[in-house]
Amino acid sequence: MGTEADGGVPPGEFVTRFADYWSASGASRIEGLIAGYLLVDESDGVRPDELVDALGVSRGSVSVYTRQLVDRGFVRRVRRPGDRAHYFVMDVDVWAGFLAAEQAYLENQRRLAEQTLTTVREGGRAWERVRNMRDYMGWLIEARLGEEWNRFKRERDDRSRGEDAR
Repeated sequence: MGTEADGGVPPGEFVTRFADYWSASGASRIEGLIAGYLLVDESDGVRPDELVDALGVSRGSVSVYTRQLVDRGFVRRVRRPGDRAHYFVMDVDVWAGFLAAEQAYLENQRRLAEQTLTTVREGGRAWERVRNMRDYMGWLIEARLGEEWNRFKRERDDRSRGEDAR
């Protein structure tokens, strides 16, 4: 395991830096703090009050941004048997869920562009932009990123098992 001395990033710094990158894309920094915290959390779930205390944000912010993360598939809200509280967890491969949601977004955008192309003047500037939108979305869809991600993980894990066997 890496250390700070060898360039490793401790979990607390990871959370902060992750939130900075997250917010640089136009999303909420608090949402990024929550996602970053859950990425490096080792427990089987984090209660909302733990997020409030650990991140120094309000309960209202935790409520709003965890709901958004759940809606987008980054986080799951779970309950434990015999416990009335709810917990937030992030799947081991949250990125596969992200790719699935992204695929749906791309399909919807491509369909919208296809429908719009029939209503704008062919060859005009708007038509060119919308055609590029349709083709870009189609190009990304054809890349089958979810399938490629799964293939990559299988190959990575096979290499890891091979190294462990030595």
